[in-house]
Amino acid sequence: MRHRNHSQRLSQKPHIAGQIVRNMATSIILYEHVRTTKKRAQVVRPVVDQLLTIGKSERIDIAIRRMNQIVTDKNASRKIMEVLKHRYSDRTSGFTRAIPVGQRKGDGALLVDIMLVEGKAVEAKDSKDAKEAKEKKMTKKKSSKSS
Repeated sequence: MRHRNHSQRLSQKPHIAGQIVRNMATSIILYEHVRTTKKRAQVVRPVVDQLLTIGKSERIDIAIRRMNQIVTDKNASRKIMEVLKHRYSDRTSGFTRAIPVGQRKGDGALLVDIMLVEGKAVEAKDSKDAKEAKEKKMTKKKSSKSS
């Protein structure tokens, strides 16, 4: 019996539905914003939350292996480990939001924008290096003017 064993599923064949979910999760991580149908958003939300939780909780090598089993682009797992892990360090769950945007013109399917929620602002490593280089440059100019 299937009592209380509820899970979201797509109506495609299982291997096709799984690939749709993997591609959608990869797109959400890379672009942080995707417009899709309500049903697909409901199915992909737990997958994205699971990926971000893996990135935050596991050791780096294990986390990357587990994420690469799901995502279809290596840059997605890299983005989780370098950017999103720090952005959502204080959040334990609820990394995505689905906002309804209306119906699709052709078939009337309900559309939603699924996106990553705002987290705390984190500076990229490149910007820190650029700031340090700029400070060094300014100190050199000041020392050359005083001489």
